[in-house]
Amino acid sequence: MDENCTVNLTVKYLTKKWTLLIILEIYKGDNHTRRFSELKEKLGDITPKILSERLQELEEEGVVIKHVDASTVPVKSEYTLSESGLELISVIRGIKYWALKWKIDNIPCGNQECKNCKL
Repeated sequence: MDENCTVNLTVKYLTKKWTLLIILEIYKGDNHTRRFSELKEKLGDITPKILSERLQELEEEGVVIKHVDASTVPVKSEYTLSESGLELISVIRGIKYWALKWKIDNIPCGNQECKNCKL
């Protein structure tokens, strides 16, 4: 595959383990924002190191915007989806619809309106 292929370049960071799930969890937060601790809690098995790495990568790619409140102890870091991050939700939604149609028999998910699960 051509290394300069747009799909190839995008897949390099979007398909890393946890990346799409992090984007989805940030989307589910109030105003599409989550604190680091909330993400860690919602994602369960992710290690703090991996979560930190993925958030930094997403910030570098312009998918999330990091806000730091140093006036609190401990310092509070919040992550908000950027405009490009919000556009990725339609891609994630498309993956969900494709999976429900072709791969995964998940009746409760298929019967649920995406607005109810925020996807």
